[in-house]
Amino acid sequence: MTTRSAATSSPTRTVGDHLRDWRQRRRLSQMDLALDAEVSTRHLSFVETGRAAPSREMILKLAERLDIPLRERNVLLVAGGFAPVFPERRLDDPGVAAARRAVDLVLAGHEPYPAVALDRHWSIVAHNRAIGPFLEGCAPELLAGPINMVRLSLHPRGIAPRIVNLGEVRAHVLARLRRQIELTADPVLEALLAEVSAFPVPFSQPHPRKGQEAGELFIPVKLQTAAGLLTLITTTTVFGTPVDVTLAELAIETFLPADAETAERLRAMAG
Repeated sequence: MTTRSAATSSPTRTVGDHLRDWRQRRRLSQMDLALDAEVSTRHLSFVETGRAAPSREMILKLAERLDIPLRERNVLLVAGGFAPVFPERRLDDPGVAAARRAVDLVLAGHEPYPAVALDRHWSIVAHNRAIGPFLEGCAPELLAGPINMVRLSLHPRGIAPRIVNLGEVRAHVLARLRRQIELTADPVLEALLAEVSAFPVPFSQPHPRKGQEAGELFIPVKLQTAAGLLTLITTTTVFGTPVDVTLAELAIETFLPADAETAERLRAMAG
């Protein structure tokens, strides 16, 4: 067992500090993680307290077992005195051209139904031409710069006034956001949750129901538009086994018609 002073990414945060925080966030005991990673509990304890310095391979192994996001795995490596191994490139970088083509293909292929590509903070980085119905009547400031899908959806000057079942949709979106924060510990998402949770909800909007009604399989988004009511369901697509930070954090949110009337209206709106 090699021992040395643990390198840090800041004056107070060692690699052991980071690992202990992630282990506790995942609600695992030292024994649970040690067994899963096939290391001794004693060695793991030494790593967390700074009495032992983990190798690069050990950091990556523990991070894998803890399901730590790639961005934070780089933080762990730097805290342990190693260089980051997961690149982070913009979608317009030539190095991820194939992935960008795949995103554009999915978005275009989903028309005449709406679809957007979102980054880790729910900002829209790409979209198809069918998202027009979502943007009707939204305040200009919400559409300036990167559009945040959560803020746009729940803001009283955004989409929210036109969502017939806002109470249900709001509860679902906030639950997803809380789950994402639990998984990533992202402070930007924590600030976003605090912001949108404070948005007023009209008394006329129904509250989320307790449990599902008989035969109900999902919570649709019921959106009033100039063309009439759209009833939509959503699906999320992510890249499998990515090794780039940007691609690991990218999600494609697609909207599908929940009934024949919605499908017909979307086709008509597309011309």
